[in-house]
Amino acid sequence: MDTITLLKPDDFHLHLRDGGEMASIVGDSARRFARAVVMPNLVPPVVSVQQALGYRQRILACLPHNPGFDPLMTLYLTDDSSREEVDRVAESDKVCAFKYYPAGATTHSASGVTAIKKVMPLLEYMAHRDVPLLVHGEVTDADVDVFDREKAFIERVLAPLAEELGSLRIVFEHITTSDAVQFVTGESEKIAATITPHHLILNRNAMLSGGINPHHYCLPVLKRERHRQALVTAAVSGNPKFFLGSDSAPHPARSKEKPPCCAGIYNACVAIESYAAVFDAMNSLDTLEKFASRNGARFYGLPLNTQTITLRREQWRVPNMLTFADTMLVPFRAGETCQWKLLREQ
Repeated sequence: MDTITLLKPDDFHLHLRDGGEMASIVGDSARRFARAVVMPNLVPPVVSVQQALGYRQRILACLPHNPGFDPLMTLYLTDDSSREEVDRVAESDKVCAFKYYPAGATTHSASGVTAIKKVMPLLEYMAHRDVPLLVHGEVTDADVDVFDREKAFIERVLAPLAEELGSLRIVFEHITTSDAVQFVTGESEKIAATITPHHLILNRNAMLSGGINPHHYCLPVLKRERHRQALVTAAVSGNPKFFLGSDSAPHPARSKEKPPCCAGIYNACVAIESYAAVFDAMNSLDTLEKFASRNGARFYGLPLNTQTITLRREQWRVPNMLTFADTMLVPFRAGETCQWKLLREQ
């Protein structure tokens, strides 16, 4: 198969930043995806529907020749989030979920939830209003090894939450372990997960072998090869619980290359092409549309897209650097040869 045409995919986990930074990179996502669930971890965080709608307008203003790109906004869950905002999300067609960051877990998460018990009454109300919860699945306890924080989160937070609030729709974002695959697979249809291209392609050797590569540092951190293989198996399986979420997260090169290194990998410029390469290597291009264009939409209760994109088996070189506002960033797979190329959308 040398070309593949898909319903235009959706990206169910995307960081766009704001201002000039956003203006310089949002087109990469708009060309490849029809919709994107946009993360709320700005500074200050997006905590109200009013703020989210303002942010959405700023995104669209960066796309004067918008190719049908529809940002789906999220609110940052805090210890002080209110039922009134839950109601506003439930009644909005432009704001779709709350995002749960454990305080201090990742970039711009200082305002996150300090303890799950503090927001349990609100989560119960979210379940009642059928508002999804998107979770960054890591504990932040200093005594837990960084490579074990996802597994510990499942055991300490997510499994008990799913048992207590079985009607709450939960997206386990950017899963990285076989433990997460096993958990999601075994739970009800209310639990789903997104998988990033970098966690499908890289293991922790890419970050640590032969010297530290800061441009491969992300959170949750890259894991062992057996975990990567489990993610690939889940992604290509066609299981409706797993779908595309790039977690594309741009940072200036200078912020990645000096301590403390920022967590995040910018992959939007090569996202769908990288997913295609993974599925191709597994002889599973026939399930790519399910993962990229169907499973997530159905979990969120969205109509399937009608426009399409076409990819062709054609070599092209990923740029070493990209403009990022008044500076530069290093993209995922910088300088590498990609085997699939985006041709057009229809």
